[in-house]
Amino acid sequence: MSEQESLRCSSARNRGGVQRVEGKLRASVEKGDYYEAHQMYRTLFFRYMSQAKHAEARELMYNGALLFFSYNQQNSAADLSMLVLEVLEKSEAKVEDEILENLAKLFSLMDQNSPERVAFVSRALKWSTGGSSKLGHPKLHQLLAVTLWKEQNYSESRYHFLHSSDGEGCAQMLVEYSASRGFRSEVDMFVAQAVLQFLCLKNKNSASVVFSTYTEKHPSIEKGPPFVQPLLNFIWFLLLAVDGGKLTVFTVLCEQYQPSLKRDPMYNEYLDRIGQLFFGVPPKQSPSYGGLLGNLLNSLMGSGEDDDVGEEAQEDSSPIELD
Repeated sequence: MSEQESLRCSSARNRGGVQRVEGKLRASVEKGDYYEAHQMYRTLFFRYMSQAKHAEARELMYNGALLFFSYNQQNSAADLSMLVLEVLEKSEAKVEDEILENLAKLFSLMDQNSPERVAFVSRALKWSTGGSSKLGHPKLHQLLAVTLWKEQNYSESRYHFLHSSDGEGCAQMLVEYSASRGFRSEVDMFVAQAVLQFLCLKNKNSASVVFSTYTEKHPSIEKGPPFVQPLLNFIWFLLLAVDGGKLTVFTVLCEQYQPSLKRDPMYNEYLDRIGQLFFGVPPKQSPSYGGLLGNLLNSLMGSGEDDDVGEEAQEDSSPIELD
């Protein structure tokens, strides 16, 4: 028997063993012996880990978590979900779409108000930071954003969309957010903030996509450009100016639209950062921002980071960690 055939046979035996164990555990859960089943899962987890059977351990914990979720055993399910992350961390598993989708599935089943959910997502994002995605994989951010959108948790969804590469999904969520929670007079402000923050992350592509999709799909926005709302015209011109990179155009544009920009005190602060990133404007004297602005910009770009963060954001679109 060749080495490859031997490995296949070994894998098949392991898979059969996992299935037999899962059958016994499922029977315990179905009988309502939740505590006993939970302890059995944990015992098997440590046994598999000591034998370096990482794939088996991860599969068993993932399926076990789903089983406990199906019986509304949130604490046991959350515990096994954290063990899934422990396997990934200790085995130094590579980031793959299937794994990210599994993590997002576990997240979606957790109690929305549980502290375990916060801990899980923070740890999952940290694990997913392999390679250049230092602050969370954009695909995982996107999956989390979609889950939160379905839960109508628009502010948290927006947060994760901002750190994904899904400008179109972000725009569609913002249309729903604006229509259900915002005033008609604020339809332009929902997308303006998103575009400015995407640009602060030096993610020009997502900034353009979120603007074009939002203005096309929002029922309260007449087809443009030009638009009825001056703020939308400003954002449209700004995106064109960013492509051109001419400081004089940027400066005149900001001066001409000051009445619109004064609607939100953060706009000019974001534009200061955009001026530095795209138009060569020197940074302010102070190396760091303070107060409200500091909290917002640090959450967007990472405390103490310089322009290199922007370069990475353009590549991986995942510029921040959860607080």
